[in-house]
Amino acid sequence: MEPIYQQDFEITDAYVDRYGRLKPSTILYFAQEVAGQHCMELALDYETLARQRLFWAVTRHRVQVSRMPMVGETLHIETWPMPTTRVAYPRSMVAYDSQGRECFRSISLWVLMNLDTRNMILPGKSGISVVGTLRGNELASPTGLMAKPLGSHRQRPVCFTDLDRNGHMNNTRYLDWIDDLLPSPFHAEHTMKECTVCYLSEAREGQNLNLQWDFVDGGALQVDAHRKNTEDKDERIFSARILFD
Repeated sequence: MEPIYQQDFEITDAYVDRYGRLKPSTILYFAQEVAGQHCMELALDYETLARQRLFWAVTRHRVQVSRMPMVGETLHIETWPMPTTRVAYPRSMVAYDSQGRECFRSISLWVLMNLDTRNMILPGKSGISVVGTLRGNELASPTGLMAKPLGSHRQRPVCFTDLDRNGHMNNTRYLDWIDDLLPSPFHAEHTMKECTVCYLSEAREGQNLNLQWDFVDGGALQVDAHRKNTEDKDERIFSARILFD
């Protein structure tokens, strides 16, 4: 089986914001879609893993944008698994426009989870082997983001349309939530150039997340999401750092 999977996407209205630009969340959607299609070819898709009571979950994403594509364009996307680490299955993705110019690239860290216990299964104990490839143009793996004191706050509940087939908030929805923190005039003048998103715990339907955000570190937007756990203690659910042009 070829280590590199390729797929084309036409950018339709469903993928763009009010200004006709590709939504940041769509980049994560494309990364999720091509990874899923490649996993089908590798016999590591959702249904196959579910029979073993396993599922894929992404723990971190890093994205770099050279140019945000517009509605009507067609993207050619390539993805490939990188060598497995002790805890994760990294995957790289690059998107090109019709002239072969790079638009964006990403690296994502995937782990295997037990469908019943929701515990992570280390690659060495999962029985799942993925042959990794290095092409020399991969992004460095995303690191964790330290919590910071952030000045703005908003609560938002996790709703039905936020959920994926695993019953938790889908990773693509996090960037939609972050975009919603900033008004249209800001988005009219700025586009995302780079982002790191760390998924720290499952967000489930009906849970209220306390979103905290501010511009830090020379203009980067940091967003942290917290909830109260069963012991009424504060628990960090996800963190993101977005750099705009």
